[in-house]
Amino acid sequence: MQSKIVILGTGGTIAGTAANPHDNVAYTAGQRSVADLLAAVPALAGLSLEAEQVAQLDSKDMDFATWQRLAQSLGRHLARSDVGGVVITHGTDTLEETAWLLQRVLAPSKPVVLVAAMRPSTALAADGPQNLLDAVAVARAPGARGVVVALAGRVHAAGDVRKVRPYRLDAFDSGDAGVLGVVEEGHLRRFRDWPAGVPLGLALLEGDVARWPWVEIVTSHAGARGDAVRALCAAGVHGLVVAATGNGTVHQSLQAALDEAVAAAIPVWRCTRCAGGVLVGTDVGPAAAMSPWQARVELLLTLLAARAG
Repeated sequence: MQSKIVILGTGGTIAGTAANPHDNVAYTAGQRSVADLLAAVPALAGLSLEAEQVAQLDSKDMDFATWQRLAQSLGRHLARSDVGGVVITHGTDTLEETAWLLQRVLAPSKPVVLVAAMRPSTALAADGPQNLLDAVAVARAPGARGVVVALAGRVHAAGDVRKVRPYRLDAFDSGDAGVLGVVEEGHLRRFRDWPAGVPLGLALLEGDVARWPWVEIVTSHAGARGDAVRALCAAGVHGLVVAATGNGTVHQSLQAALDEAVAAAIPVWRCTRCAGGVLVGTDVGPAAAMSPWQARVELLLTLLAARAG
């Protein structure tokens, strides 16, 4: 019996529409349902698929409530014995953040494939249909597990994927780690292991999302000041991630304010604002190998876990 693949829709450019098919910029994201997206890919006909619309938004507006609802829906489907994997249609803007959140919370033993597009569904050469077809192929691959991203024929692990280009179809990269694999004519050619890890558990995301910790990102740069950090602390921020210059250096004025935050028991994590590489040296902290956006998700989960005791 063929295992079912569940497709969860959240909106994004892949579901976007524009009045002009020549326009790949002035479109409205999240206009078409996940059922419509599936119907636009005839090659998926005959496969055992099930669709659910979890949200319908532009991923720039991703929020905690949608993350909570998505994670809960995902956990429910992954627990089903008839489901072999899940595909999530998503916008590209915050895709890497959602991927990391889901991997850390669930670390699933079944495949969870996030798929997106850089062009709206109305474009003359829309990339969404092929990406969706590839994502289903990855979800059906033997032995597949963990949270991955399928886009432009490449498959990225949740811990490595970064959006590195704002417009081109090959918008995502996996840095020094390299892609997990590529999809060629409906078949996955894998180069390295599937993502693994110990799940933090869905219970971590339960409760009122309005009470989730507030974590912000600040950036070090020439002429940086500490005023923003002090204002955030006064407003009640629960954690800070600093996107530092180079190998973790921070402007002295900003560092003074960050030291005040630490003295007030507000955790401050440091990572690099550089697009690639990791912080090297002693006492680099838990975010040394993370992007600022990934570090923010990780600190959020850490604070939630601390609250749970």
